[in-house]
Order: sequence, then C-alpha cells, then structure tokens
Amino acid sequence: MITTFQQEIREGIPDVLPPEQQYDTAINHAPKRKDILTGEEKRLALRNALRYFPQKHHATLAPEFAEELQRYGRIYMYRLRPACEMKAHPIDHYPCRSQQAAAIMLMINNNLDDAVAQHPHELITYGGNGAAFQNWAQYRLAMKYLSEMTDNQTLVIYSGHPMGLFPSHPDAPRLVITNGMMIPNYSKPDDWERFNALGVTQYGQMTAGSFMYIGPQGIVHGTTITVMNAARKRLKAGETDFRGQIFVSSGLGGMSGAQPKAGVISGVVSVIAEVNPKAVAKRYEQGWVDEVYTDLDALLPRIMAASRKKEAVSLAYQGNVVDLWERLQQENIPVDLGSDQTSLHNPWAGGYYPAGYSYEESNRLMVEDPEAFKAAVQNSLRRQIAAINQLTAQGMYFFDYGNAFLLEASRAGADVMSANGRFRYPSYVQDIMGPMFFDYGFGPFRWVCTSCSEKDLATTDRIALDVMEKMRQTAPQEIIGQLEDNMHWIREAHNNRLVVGSQARILYADAEGRMKIAKAFNDAIAHGEISAPVVLGRDHHDVSGTDSPYRETSNIYDGSSFTADMAVQNVIGDAFRGATWVSLHNGGGVGWGEVINGGFGMVIDGSADAERRLTNMLLWDVNNGIARRSWARNEGALFAIKREMARTPNLVVTLPNIADDNLINTVMP
Repeated sequence: MITTFQQEIREGIPDVLPPEQQYDTAINHAPKRKDILTGEEKRLALRNALRYFPQKHHATLAPEFAEELQRYGRIYMYRLRPACEMKAHPIDHYPCRSQQAAAIMLMINNNLDDAVAQHPHELITYGGNGAAFQNWAQYRLAMKYLSEMTDNQTLVIYSGHPMGLFPSHPDAPRLVITNGMMIPNYSKPDDWERFNALGVTQYGQMTAGSFMYIGPQGIVHGTTITVMNAARKRLKAGETDFRGQIFVSSGLGGMSGAQPKAGVISGVVSVIAEVNPKAVAKRYEQGWVDEVYTDLDALLPRIMAASRKKEAVSLAYQGNVVDLWERLQQENIPVDLGSDQTSLHNPWAGGYYPAGYSYEESNRLMVEDPEAFKAAVQNSLRRQIAAINQLTAQGMYFFDYGNAFLLEASRAGADVMSANGRFRYPSYVQDIMGPMFFDYGFGPFRWVCTSCSEKDLATTDRIALDVMEKMRQTAPQEIIGQLEDNMHWIREAHNNRLVVGSQARILYADAEGRMKIAKAFNDAIAHGEISAPVVLGRDHHDVSGTDSPYRETSNIYDGSSFTADMAVQNVIGDAFRGATWVSLHNGGGVGWGEVINGGFGMVIDGSADAERRLTNMLLWDVNNGIARRSWARNEGALFAIKREMARTPNLVVTLPNIADDNLINTVMP
C-alpha cells in the first residue's frame, strides 16, 4: 500500500489518464460558484486548465473541464483526484530526497483529509473558499516536485500553481507560497470570483493555502480563552464562577466548528446554529457537539434547563441563526454571551445563508438570481442585528469574531453603528485577544508530530506543560493569568478529544514560551524521546502575522491599522531567519481585499542547525508584532518589548514618546 501511495506521489501528471470518478454525494461539496465569466473568458479558463496536460489528452479533457466550469463555476479536475487515502501519513511513508519536503507533503495531505477539510473534493480546507490548491493537477504537480527536490532547491507556488523548483541553498526556505496577491484595485469580491474561475489566483484563507491547518483545534484554544474572558466580563466583583452562562453563536464549519468544544471546555452552555446538515453531522460524529435540535420548541427549554443546572454542554440548532436569535429575543431568554462565525468574508457565495430559505433553495438562488440572494442575505442581517440589539439591551455581551459580521451588517444597513461612527459592538481582538494576549506576545503557536503517533503528541504535551510551569515561577504578574490558562488547556487537551487529522496541538504561547518549548522538543528528538521530526507553525491570526483592521489589528489606534507592513515584513524576516516554508496571502478571516496575512512552517529534527533556526526565527516572528503594537502606544506591548530588550542582546526597538492629550487638545481644539 505504501508503494502504491509513493508511486502516485511521484507520478505527478499521469501519462495515462485515470478513469473519471463519480461525484460522491456523501461528501460535503462546495456550492456552485457565480457564473461570472464571459464566453471568451470561459474559453481562456479552459486553455489555462489544459496547459497542465500533454496535447494527447486535450480532446478527452476539454469537454470534461468545460462541463465542470458550467456545472460548478470552477474547473476542479475531479478525474485527477488521487486514489490513495488522503490523510497525514507518517513522514517516513513519503518518497523524498529532502526530509523537510516530506514534512510539507504530510501537511498538505492533512489539509485535504475528508475529516479535516470542509469541501475536500474541491480542495477547500475551510471558510467556504479557503483553498489549498485550485485543482487536482496542481496538487499532483506540487507533490511530485516535493518528492524530487533537494535541500539546495526551493519550490515556488503562486496561488496553488507550482511555478517550479529553483536553485537555492540549505538555509533558504524549501517552499515559498503566495495566495491571492492582487494589484490593489483588483481585489474586490467579484475580482476573486472572476480570476479564480480563470484559474489564475485563489483565496488561501490563512492556514489553508499555507498547509498549516490542523482542523478545528487550530482555533478552539483561541475561542476557549475568548469565551472564558468574555464570560468573566459578565461576573460581578468578587465572582469567579461563570458556569451556566448561555453563549449563542453560529457556524459549525472548519473554523467555526471550534465553538461548541470551546464552550464545553470553558464550562458554559453553548448554542450554535448551523444551516448545513452535513456540517452538523460531522461535528456531532466527531464529538464536538453534544446534542442536535431541529425544533426551537424543544431547544429553548433545554437551554434553560442546562443553564439552571450549570451544565457544560454544547447544543446545535440545525437551522437558520436568524430564526434562533429572533426566537430567543421573543421568549426573553437571558443570553449572556453572543457572537457570530458565519463566513461573512464570503457573503454572496455560501458564507451566509438567508432566513426563509432552505439550504438547498439558497444554493440554487445564489447561482440563478445573485441579486435576489444578496437582497435576502442583507435583509437577514438586518433582522439578526435587530434581535441582537434587543438582547444586548437586556444585558448580553456581544462581540464580533472578526468574520466581517459587523462590516457586512453595516453595509446591509443594519442598526450596528454608534454615534461616533464606529461599530456599537467590539471585536474580540479589541476587548480580549488584543490587549490581553497579542500585545504581550501570546498567540496561536502550534506543532505537528510527523510520526503521526499519539504517544509522541502526549510527550510534547508533557514537555510544554513542564516548560510553562517553570516559566510561571518567575513570570511577571502581567502574564500570570495567560500562563495559568495555558497550563489548564494542556492538562485537559487529551481528555477533550481535540485531535482531528494529524497529531497536532495548539498553544497560545509568547516568544519566550515558543522558543523554550521548541528547544525542548528539539532536544527530545535528539535523545529519542520523540520518534520523528516535529513541524512548528502558527495560525496567521497572531501577534505579527496579520494586518486586518477589523480583526487582528483592530486594537491598534494610531491610524496604522489599515497598513500591511507588519505582515509583509514578518514573512520576509521569517524566510531568511530559518523557516522551512513561508506564505503571504491576500484575504483570510474577514475577506478578500480586507486583510494581508502570512505564516511559516519549520521542521525541527533534533539537530544543532534546527536549534539555530528556531532561536533566530521565533524571536523575530513574535517581537516584530510587539514592536509595531508598542509603537502604536499599546500599554501591554510597551511592557512586553521593554522586557524583551532587557533580556535579548542586539534587540533595539524604537519606543514612542507619549504626548500630553491636554497639549494636543489645546493646540488642535
């Protein structure tokens, strides 16, 4: 079986075409995309697709690809989907000349695992349109190149397209990725529809197009600490117990699917609406949802009973979130916490489903009458906000989860703006994640055991916990709470059944923690305590990785939140400080044209060279963002960067001088 698997990777674009494959209706498929191309553009899309294949196959593939474009709005090349099981195989199963390249192949396959990916046959990992590749020819070609490359080559990928292998050197990245990098004036939603349909760009989301996605666990830690700290905001002075609080949101997809698990870990009653039955079924089967309801008459009494009993339970409503919010408001259910994780970065192509239509009706409407679908979505957003406003007036704490919910609601004319022209509700970064975590350098560090061994993952958990316990002994008061929450997270990680796909873990660590944990992993590999290399990475949603004025940089108030220097600088700096691969993306989380983000992957193998790389790169990868945040006069970041400069030779950061507001107001009344 391994031999067949290896042969399929080495094959690349097959000389003999595999047989056509049946469209598997048991798989969660992407909705049909907008029919946006002109006749000439459709012919161009077909030419672009055929250039991956020898001319002898064109007569067979041309009508097939033309049908795909007509039926689905994209050319996915289903015929080329591999026959071998798509999952993260142990690293030594991959044919390679570079172990670093083998680790990248493992990460790619994990991104497209049926249990991990949202629409695996369309190569969509999460977020409705977050793609690893545009088509299966790109996947096959990338895997072939990775199996052949040496440590003196770098693979370059443009929006899923493997441009080729280029000579480099062992200290250079093995892979450099860009996704959706457009000329700024061509970065609107319809531009993505058009250029993606042409096969020349893709929306890589954050970790989809960088091959760093680790399933819903990748966001569940961040969601957990967000829910816990939001719940603490509802407590009165002296109170510490927030069990029984009711948390209402929506979405059970690739990222939003973390919400019910995070609610249970936090100890609250979570109620999550999801309109897609297959998404509900997947999360229920995986144990991330405890109970499923299709009838609000049955759900509402269950919510109240769970709250009274202070149960930590996750309840899914298979239906439209607008219906849920309106019913909660009509029945005066005392909701404590509210948010939304529909994919509103992609509102007109399956990211948000309007009330009054079934899931199937909505999918038809968005293709057959896009303007009517848009009007229905915007009407639903207005209704949803109206119900939320009523509940917040009764005491609910509502926060935007950075998915463009408030942005699109405002564009729909919903009552969501304050008198000062800002959103009436904060983003979770403004109120929680930014000042409490990002400013101090805490962010979504993650690692993957390339052995695919549960034992190795348990060893890494133990090592990480030991490092944090030692850090806790000498940590300043400002970060004690973050470390204690992290230690609780790691202690409970195994019991909470977080792994979906690869044997991976996420941990909101700061620069000191990341470096010490990574070094301890490297030492453990060298001593045989961990049986194979470990891939280090992070979500792009981090201290330094993302410039996004409505999410990651929403708590930066010096006017620079709409600039993107930080994310671009971060990728460049990671590339020459030791990253195994780097990526830079347009779009992610809040939408195409609304954010620039980047990330990295690093393979550590127990060597002295790996220790050199991790020391150089992880320090920069975090402190770049802290420096930028400190220049914006963020108090926590000023504390963190001064502390880092005191312990790190050669680090010299420009610090701001704080102007007197009275002086400013006097000279500029």
